[in-house]
Amino acid sequence: MDRRKFIAAGATLAAAPLAAPTIARAQTTFSWKMTNAYGPGSPFYVEGPGSPTDFCKKVEAMSDGRLKIQHFAAGELIPALEGFDAVRSGAVEMNAANAYFWAGKIPAAQYFTTVPFGLNFQGMNAWLYHAGGMELWDELYEPLGLKAFPMGNTGVQMTGWFRKPIESVADFQDLKMRIPGLAGKVYAALGVDVKLLPGGEIFPALERGVIDAAEFVGPYQDRRLGLQNAAKYYYTTGWHEPSNVTELLINANAWSSLPADLQAIVQTAAMACNLESHTWCEANNAAALKDMVANDGVIASVLPEDVVMELKSVTDTVLAEFAAQDAQAAKVHEAFMAFKAEHAEWAALSEQPYHNLPT
Repeated sequence: MDRRKFIAAGATLAAAPLAAPTIARAQTTFSWKMTNAYGPGSPFYVEGPGSPTDFCKKVEAMSDGRLKIQHFAAGELIPALEGFDAVRSGAVEMNAANAYFWAGKIPAAQYFTTVPFGLNFQGMNAWLYHAGGMELWDELYEPLGLKAFPMGNTGVQMTGWFRKPIESVADFQDLKMRIPGLAGKVYAALGVDVKLLPGGEIFPALERGVIDAAEFVGPYQDRRLGLQNAAKYYYTTGWHEPSNVTELLINANAWSSLPADLQAIVQTAAMACNLESHTWCEANNAAALKDMVANDGVIASVLPEDVVMELKSVTDTVLAEFAAQDAQAAKVHEAFMAFKAEHAEWAALSEQPYHNLPT
């Protein structure tokens, strides 16, 4: 073979392996459905930076269209709180919600949304990603044919809206309040009549006096629901939800059908939304709160210290009793609290001194 033919043959052989994977890859596509526990147009929970719809766009772009996810807000395909069963049955491949909505099915799932007096945004993500939290989540969901990832976080939330001021623990007695999760059990122990309502039902219930108080998220999302027009006393400490994880729930069979690169894309997009959604909240809540105080007559204040101390005492009792009733909850509770204690030692030397500095 002369030199020119040898070079030409070599070039042909070098080019051939590059073309084949491109063709095979383009032929493998997936079309999935994602439902959501929150209604159409909800910022953070449905639309906006780091939202579930943003997640779907990120996945499609990163996969070059190989994985397309059609998103359905609450009521567009199924009712708000039926996503768990829809994903488990395989009716849809994904659902966006909060794991504490499944407390009646898996009590321990609540620890993967938030825990009263628990971990903040930094601590929660440290536990999930690097201290065994994700492994426990997998252990909890795997027998049910489910896979989950964190896909968002509001950060610390406001205590909520009250039609009358809270001046002592006695003011909780017989109060009708919308509050989900483990915090609802704490309030119930103090005499609160706890209600679990989807976001879209909170304002009419509060406005008509069906409930006396309500917790949702924070200033930006709360203002969009119009809660400032139904109650004027807006309290904070974030004791009940020092962070709040959005759960990406995936059918395990559907998950295992994805090739490794698409699984990595889903994980990466979920992690990106986890960060982006939190920073979006941090960027928007201050202006929203200032607007409601200045223009809507909202009275924003911190819960009295003695009320917070009693809430902490009752929380410790409620969580201990809760863990004692369920083996899975006991295991998750022990792991969560062990990491919280360790993280608190570091936070006391890092974050806390900084927060005590003059603003």
